[in-house]
Amino acid sequence: MQASQNIVESDTQHLDEFMPIDVSVVRAAPLETSPYEHIVVSGFITPEWRDILLKEYPVVEKGGSFPLQTVEYGTLFKRLIDAMNGDDFRHAIEEKFSVDLSDKPTMFTVRGKCRAKDGKIHTDSESKIITVLLYMNPSWEDQGGKLRLLRSNDMNDVAREVPPEIGTLLVFKRSDNSWHGHLPFEGTRRVIQMNWVTDQKYVDHEQKRHGWSSWLKRLGGGY
Repeated sequence: MQASQNIVESDTQHLDEFMPIDVSVVRAAPLETSPYEHIVVSGFITPEWRDILLKEYPVVEKGGSFPLQTVEYGTLFKRLIDAMNGDDFRHAIEEKFSVDLSDKPTMFTVRGKCRAKDGKIHTDSESKIITVLLYMNPSWEDQGGKLRLLRSNDMNDVAREVPPEIGTLLVFKRSDNSWHGHLPFEGTRRVIQMNWVTDQKYVDHEQKRHGWSSWLKRLGGGY
């Protein structure tokens, strides 16, 4: 992943002794195989980092996904991204899902606003190998917006529901039956999506596609 050109400087000195993520909770999590291979953990963001990362999350005023290079973010948020993109986290995911990701590129996008039309059921594209969703909301009371892991292409065929609260991490291996979606919600719903993908061409294509759509959204075109 290329570093953003829109990084805003932040004071990081007081957090230098702490890692932003706790990879041990990933290693300790049981691999669930129903309805498809996945893990859900809480506490992935360490306590020392929770409040500051809530403040440092990029301002995303429009609906949809935005590549990191299209938004402004601070050095503290960059440290979170760098940690997720590091070898320690990758090794933990490789061990958990029995997959070799050593030569696979990563792709990051962020969301900030949820629209009523968002959350439709899908399985992710075949070019995605592993999907990582890290939620960044202080709390969640609404029934809408909770991601549902589904047994079929039916929103009511729920195997598990994941509240999008800060530090909650969902990781799943993409497959032809990795159905997921959520009930409608409108408002702030912040999530970092990370994917290990098959090749760099897919990353370049998606960043270009998302980049154009992000530019249109900033002009007010939206979707």
